Amino acid sequence: MLKRDYDIIVAGGGLAGLIVASSAAFYSKQSLRILVVDRNALPTMGKKTVSGWVCGDAVGKNTVDYMSSRIGINWGYPEIEHPVKGVIAYSPDHETGISFDGEGYILNRRMLPQRQIKDAVKAGVEIKDRIALRSVITEGNTVIGVEGESLVDKTVFKKTARLVIDCTGVTSVLRTNLPIKSFIQRRIDRDDLEATGRYIYNFDVSKVDRTYFDPDYCIIHLDQKAAPGGYGWVFPKGENKANIGLGVQQKAFEARNREMGVHPDLRTLIDEYVESNPVIENPRLADGEMDEGNAWGTWQVSVRRQNDCMVANGYMIVGDSAWMPKPLDAGGIGPAIIAATIAGKDAVEAIQAGDTTEKGLWKFNKNFIDAYGYKTAGLEVFRRMLQGLTNDQINYGMKHFLSKMDIDKITNGEHPEFGAVDKLGMMIRGALNKKLAEDLRYTANMNKKLVEHYYNYPSQPEGFPEWQKTLNGYLSEAFAKYK
Repeated sequence: MLKRDYDIIVAGGGLAGLIVASSAAFYSKQSLRILVVDRNALPTMGKKTVSGWVCGDAVGKNTVDYMSSRIGINWGYPEIEHPVKGVIAYSPDHETGISFDGEGYILNRRMLPQRQIKDAVKAGVEIKDRIALRSVITEGNTVIGVEGESLVDKTVFKKTARLVIDCTGVTSVLRTNLPIKSFIQRRIDRDDLEATGRYIYNFDVSKVDRTYFDPDYCIIHLDQKAAPGGYGWVFPKGENKANIGLGVQQKAFEARNREMGVHPDLRTLIDEYVESNPVIENPRLADGEMDEGNAWGTWQVSVRRQNDCMVANGYMIVGDSAWMPKPLDAGGIGPAIIAATIAGKDAVEAIQAGDTTEKGLWKFNKNFIDAYGYKTAGLEVFRRMLQGLTNDQINYGMKHFLSKMDIDKITNGEHPEFGAVDKLGMMIRGALNKKLAEDLRYTANMNKKLVEHYYNYPSQPEGFPEWQKTLNGYLSEAFAKYK
């Protein structure tokens, strides 16, 4: 094998990229040359947009424990800013609150990368900042490096590696313009992106109303008028501090505006959401050292299943680059942590085996699907169905159709089975609610097919085209039903 500058180059020094690098360093016992390349300067590593480290900041404790137990990385204060006991989702009329208990953390995404950098450097990882990557370098049908330019002096940056791991985000130019033959899907459909935005506010507590703010729970508001096609959230960062924002599906947002005869932009919609919260009085942008430059921001997040294939010759995609946020709630931190931990291990094994071809890296697809990805296609169908509901249907469904078993499944990130729908039978009132019951039954049955199909993900690349053809058949049927 020709001499390369590095064994592994990780493109992107965000949450996923730094975990991948640390995981690879751990599993190789620091024997590999690993480089992380990022466009930000070290003090602002992990910054997602010009707005800052824009994120909902919430992650389940079980996911962080998954990483800690495998690669020995442990987080504490200040990167974990506030613990929570679970999530409570409220219906549009606020009459039904569904509690999804499970310990979690509200992270400080500005401080977290600094902790991650220390962990990575301690493990022998090299970090190169202020580099804008433009493309991968290829030889034949294999990725052998990356190239771009220094944002300091505009000089050319060009480095080779036995493996490039792309963690540069949802609109990755490396993936979009990947010049080699591969099963990796290059572009995401616009309808599979949600526009999201949030503030980090300190505020005075006007009154106690746990349906609008609870220092111990992440609050989610389902409301097609306030957050069409998505949801609003109030995630506590203390007794009088919160990450508050919402996500919208663009077509649903446009339809809502036409129906109401208004034309707000996303920020106006979020401002209205904050103003409608009776607990929050005198909101002030958080501006201390932990939040400097990060109090307001918007970003695009994927809400589809992960990329059907995540490896190619000399190349892997992880985290947002692979469209890993959960389709139901757009939570991206958890799946990124799991995937990055797995990817580091699989990358090391491929390099040690001397095979970083598509075939040599293929097990990453299977390992991630077995750990997490098996459920995402079913949740994607469920999300599309939910986005077409009215507020009245959401109120009725949350009140009558969710059993304890369904709540437990959603808590664990699984698709609910909606057994209560069959038990209610003729007692269901109204044509729209009967249709909702039929749709819930359909999504539950489709989910079973999709989960079984994902557990049969091919063990070799040769089986992928037929597997994907069957997947597309299932999804085309479901998507035609829920346009």
